[in-house]
Amino acid sequence: MKLFYPLFLFCLTISVANAQQKFIFQDEFSGKNLDTTKWSYNTGGEGWGNHELQNYTKDRKENVRIENGHLIIEARKEDFNKNRFTSGRIVTKGKFDFTYGRVEVRAKLPAGRGTWPAIWMLASGINYGKNYWPDQGEIDIMEHVGYDPSVVHGTVHTKAFNHVIGTQKGNTITITDFDKAFHVYRMDWTPETIRMFVDDKMYFEFPNTHKSWEEWPFDKPEHLILNLAVGGDWGGSKGVDESIFPVRMEVDYVRVLPPPALRATPSL
Repeated sequence: MKLFYPLFLFCLTISVANAQQKFIFQDEFSGKNLDTTKWSYNTGGEGWGNHELQNYTKDRKENVRIENGHLIIEARKEDFNKNRFTSGRIVTKGKFDFTYGRVEVRAKLPAGRGTWPAIWMLASGINYGKNYWPDQGEIDIMEHVGYDPSVVHGTVHTKAFNHVIGTQKGNTITITDFDKAFHVYRMDWTPETIRMFVDDKMYFEFPNTHKSWEEWPFDKPEHLILNLAVGGDWGGSKGVDESIFPVRMEVDYVRVLPPPALRATPSL
């Protein structure tokens, strides 16, 4: 005899299972100040390898602050240590480093030519090859360049696949209200695949080929990075509209869950 279960019971079971999952990292930005037990600042203004124009500052609320339950990363036009712009870049390195998981960041992005916000990940150590980048890899959960509004990028870089040699792997999705509404930018990382989503819609997958670390170095601890760059080789390739500043990226929350069970590949 075959048994048939109602669809609503199946959905309820999934919902309860998801609700019982515990975060391995969580910041709801509900306090008065940035939680420095979870985040550190990257600072400086030497171009960050991309000829960027900003100076990333530390403990300066003009650039990084908590406001109405949101993290604000703000880029401003002002002279600061030989740079014409200031901004913020925060990282979990040394405070939360992890291997595999589901990352969810609910954020609203800035608009304007010359802005370059990013939600991304880098390796927390050197495990492969001779160089930190690209040998250790890079996972870009969300990038948006202001001269190309509404186009959100999800990208993976490795020694074999990176933009310097024109082989990087990635895709884009159109989000027309990127600067007016919050969206959930998500990445699922398992030993077999990296998948990118916006509001649960998958638009990019990078499978593990199991050939070499040059293609898949993503089996070692990584950390999260949130930043808002100004200009740079990509973000500033069409110039910078200096009339738009100050501009901000707002983040409602950052949550990391254990890696999801690997299911059949959703259709793109």
